Amino acid sequence: MAHPELYLKKNEDIRLRKGHLWVFSNEVDSKRSPLESFTAGDLVHIISSDGKNMGTAYVNPNTLVCARLLSRKANLKCGINFFKDRIATALQLREKLFDKPYYRLIFGESDGLPGLVIDRFGAVLSVQITTAGIDQRKDTLVAALVELLSPVAIVLKNDNSHRTQEGLSLESEVIYGTLPDTVLIEENGAQFKIDILNGQKTGWFYDHRASRAVVAGFAKGQRVLDLFSYTGAWGVPAALAGAADVICVDGSEAALNLALDNAKLNNTVDNMQFIRSDVFEFLKQARLDNELYDIIILDPPALVKRKKDFKLGYEAYRRLNHLALQVLAKNGILVSASCSHHLSRENLHELLRSSGKHIDRHLVFFASGGQGPDHPIDPAAPETEYLKTFFCSVSSSL
Repeated sequence: MAHPELYLKKNEDIRLRKGHLWVFSNEVDSKRSPLESFTAGDLVHIISSDGKNMGTAYVNPNTLVCARLLSRKANLKCGINFFKDRIATALQLREKLFDKPYYRLIFGESDGLPGLVIDRFGAVLSVQITTAGIDQRKDTLVAALVELLSPVAIVLKNDNSHRTQEGLSLESEVIYGTLPDTVLIEENGAQFKIDILNGQKTGWFYDHRASRAVVAGFAKGQRVLDLFSYTGAWGVPAALAGAADVICVDGSEAALNLALDNAKLNNTVDNMQFIRSDVFEFLKQARLDNELYDIIILDPPALVKRKKDFKLGYEAYRRLNHLALQVLAKNGILVSASCSHHLSRENLHELLRSSGKHIDRHLVFFASGGQGPDHPIDPAAPETEYLKTFFCSVSSSL
């Protein structure tokens, strides 16, 4: 059976022809295909203004991104074989990259499954669905995951705010199997206990894996300040590598308790501290107390979630970096990161330059990083590239 047809306005097929997967509501020819005639989550056949096939997408008439392409084929059947094929392709790449099953298995558009993120924690899968199109097919998705991977548990981690925009509920649930009392993962020579149901996002952030390893490589004997530390992903490997002292600062007591558990798990408790505080206030007090740190890791949550938030978010990043530089020891290292897509690498570059100059310090970049290979970037979809990290060596002014 043919899918309902969704027509684009003249010249609004350019993005799709270049490889992107999104259709915005203002690109739809609403006279030929009124958006209100579609039901959220249903499959549609995308057609250019001159009648050419653009592929099969799922639709949501109530959102700005009103359709997301699943295939360049017309009238695709989005059943279990479709999901198995896409997941198997993604799995092949991850198994080439990693020798153990701890990675992001599905990264949305980059893996041909827009609206879906899956993190693999050994035999446990944490699934984040952010669109009605995937949500409508979650039972088929789960069946495909069970058949391919035989997990002991699959958790639907559906507390993401994007679901509200799609008209979806925010309840998380164990949709398959039994979630073990303790879920452990391995990363950078350390073990970590994670809390999927109550943790942030999917329960873990694999994207900084490589940058964390870089920090551990020069942490021996250093005093390390890990800001927005969450559950210790940066701090624990640094302590394992021989850091003299690692201070983890976060506003969440639950996160710090988990970080403490991870320190115990890795026998690094003796050279780690865990402080619950607002990071801005902590840095201000550290300056007043003349505290200095050899390495400062600044990895905040996204402070520019929407384009319209850019000005306020940019200022927040600037203040954080400025404050961090003021408590950095002579010849210290600042590791500054941003996961905000709307804050570009050039933006972060500039605010670091200006912050260093403002306090009369000589700041140079000796390395840079981004999201790990299990978060592949689709060159046709700039939205899939979001993480940027600068490793800064900071000395007295020239």
